[in-house]
Amino acid sequence: MFGSGRNALARIAFVAAAICLPTSLAAQQPTSSVPLSSVPVPGELELAKLIWSTMAAVDHANQAGNYSVLRDLAAPGFQVNNDSARLAEIFQSLRASRIDLSNTLLLAPTYNSAPRMVEPGVMQVRGGFGLRPTAIGFDLFYQWSAGRWKLFGVSIVPLAITTQQPAAPTAPPKRN
Repeated sequence: MFGSGRNALARIAFVAAAICLPTSLAAQQPTSSVPLSSVPVPGELELAKLIWSTMAAVDHANQAGNYSVLRDLAAPGFQVNNDSARLAEIFQSLRASRIDLSNTLLLAPTYNSAPRMVEPGVMQVRGGFGLRPTAIGFDLFYQWSAGRWKLFGVSIVPLAITTQQPAAPTAPPKRN
């Protein structure tokens, strides 16, 4: 699923219904002229909106069988590595499961850990939605591009409710 890369992220193996990432995160550079030290860390609401937006975009693409909008809204590295046909293939098993991802819009996401920068300008967010009967897990990557966070990599997996953390929704750590 991943190409060979020098960083640890490229060696991660996911058992996922869908995942798409550029071949090497190291090969992709943020397209913003803003210094990376001034890249804004998303607050709690902005982070939730990024996740909800991704879930809605994948859900709409799955319903329509058309992944061009999902692709067009993503970061340039995602676009280069994923044409619409490849995205349809990647999301085929998730689409076939007929899981309604729009239900994720009704809940706050829970986080397995705080969002983290995996490379300059690339943020990883891991967590899930404790939906019943099938929870949804996510591992999302966003790249700072053209002055905003854009989808850079996505893994969305259905989970048995027993594998989802039974804790109350947690928010990412507050910024000081």
